[in-house]
Amino acid sequence: MADGTSSRGTLQTISLTGGLLSVSSALDRGSRVKLMFLTQTGPVAGAAEMLNPVSPTQQPFRFVALEQGAQRRLRTIVESQLLPPDAWIEKYRAAMFGQTVPQHPLRRKIFRAVLASLAIVAVCLGGALCFLSIYR
Repeated sequence: MADGTSSRGTLQTISLTGGLLSVSSALDRGSRVKLMFLTQTGPVAGAAEMLNPVSPTQQPFRFVALEQGAQRRLRTIVESQLLPPDAWIEKYRAAMFGQTVPQHPLRRKIFRAVLASLAIVAVCLGGALCFLSIYR
């Protein structure tokens, strides 16, 4: 903080542009702070501006300055949260063994199911037309 004091908070939400902190007491809107938190990829430290509190103990912030290394670590952690829970494990294993990971295995399964359904419908319609043309 500007007066040199420090305070602890809990990081509730994070994005590439800011986040939400759980704090003991909200800071004034526009306050400039130095923020640091640890991630699986390492520490992220930077300058932030406090925004309007959403409750007495929750306050959003926006980053105003992040070093390149901190930006890279933040991007890595945010992007890992966009993957399904076990997808990052598969991505890691694939990287370890030099393999490529199927991008959307669920889409492939859905596509196959739709294609199989269309084939069955086509066969049924063909059979019905054949049956109708024979017994007319």
